[in-house]
Amino acid sequence: MNTTQSTTIATAPWPGCPPRLLSEQAREDLTSYRKLGGYRPLADADEFLSEVESSGLVGRGGAAFPLAVKLRSVRDNGRLLGVPVVVANGEEGEPASVKDRWLLRNRPHLVLDGLRLAATVVAADRAHVYVSDPESAHSIESALAELDPGALGVTIDLRTVAPGYVAGEETAAVRAINGGPAKPTDKPPRPFEAGVDDRPTLVSNVETLANLPYLQGHGSADFRSQGTTLSPGTFLATITGSGRPPVLYELPHGLPFTELLALHGVPADQVRGALMGGYFAGLLNRSVLETTLDHETMRRVGSGLGCGAISLLTEDCPVAVAASVLAYFDRENAGQCGSCFNGTAAMAAVAGALRDGAATAEDVERLRRWSVLLRGRGACATLDAATNVAASLLDQFPDDVAAHLNGACQDCAGGAFRADRPYEAEPVRHA
Repeated sequence: MNTTQSTTIATAPWPGCPPRLLSEQAREDLTSYRKLGGYRPLADADEFLSEVESSGLVGRGGAAFPLAVKLRSVRDNGRLLGVPVVVANGEEGEPASVKDRWLLRNRPHLVLDGLRLAATVVAADRAHVYVSDPESAHSIESALAELDPGALGVTIDLRTVAPGYVAGEETAAVRAINGGPAKPTDKPPRPFEAGVDDRPTLVSNVETLANLPYLQGHGSADFRSQGTTLSPGTFLATITGSGRPPVLYELPHGLPFTELLALHGVPADQVRGALMGGYFAGLLNRSVLETTLDHETMRRVGSGLGCGAISLLTEDCPVAVAASVLAYFDRENAGQCGSCFNGTAAMAAVAGALRDGAATAEDVERLRRWSVLLRGRGACATLDAATNVAASLLDQFPDDVAAHLNGACQDCAGGAFRADRPYEAEPVRHA
């Protein structure tokens, strides 16, 4: 594993799978990136868009939406509604993930090259790199200073905001770039219709964009040589928990979960479950050991890869973990939607009482009802994330819930798991 980069988190590619995104060297400068073939001219934007479509590349920010669909929508809207804008979203408000910050800090030119390609495809004249991490901001500033003015064919601005869970939501990014607070807005319109300066706007995660230079250089067939039919390519996975330091892996989609455990050095018989997709996709019990790491499999078991962050539960009680995550949502919601700030507070209160042995069966039933009725009620996905955590706790760990109702949880007897930012990959940094 490599720990020489500017960020101290260890990194490792999957053995036998040459890394496409990770790099073993220290921060990559312009000369080093050009030696790898970076910033090659794009001969035909429409042809490259077809290649992106053939590759099956989906977003790496959480929603796994096909990138080609977003590119085509923004390009077509731009022809009717005004010149498009492109945003590289690297805010990464998810505490359990570090992939975007790693790319921005260590391979800034890879991100900028992907941003250039996306801007060329949609015919944008302006682009923004949107971050909250000061080291990432400095890295991008330094990379832009290495480039000749106009070298990328698009004007690129850097926008830095205070870190926050909701700040990375796409309408929050647009709102902040437009001069407002980094908080989500009601939809419609969505950014691809009217975003930055009311122009059609592509908001894409930095890892998603970082795949475009590889695709340009190697083609869609090579891109699909790793991964599965429905989840092609590799992805960056931040692995936390299990009492071990975090590691950022580059993995092929479709990898058996147990093989990830072996690479990470965690015996499968010690794993009681996992918190999936950062805080968004909820908890899975030991059934996670039977899964493979791809979008179609995770959807089938009612979970998701999300941003690729996976927290392994070995000794930690899932009830206490869920209580800490729900308390985080109670603190970190945007405070704009009554259903969200009231709903997250109510669910956090019940989960906290359950952890502390003070909840009743009626409380648990209320939590179950809220986990269904509150879905889809907020302006962003924060409330959905909270309902995912609550519902998955009740569904996946009924014995642990019952033990807490009866005051019999042995894991919490000596002190329950508590964390303001559970399984945080690294402490948050402020400018």
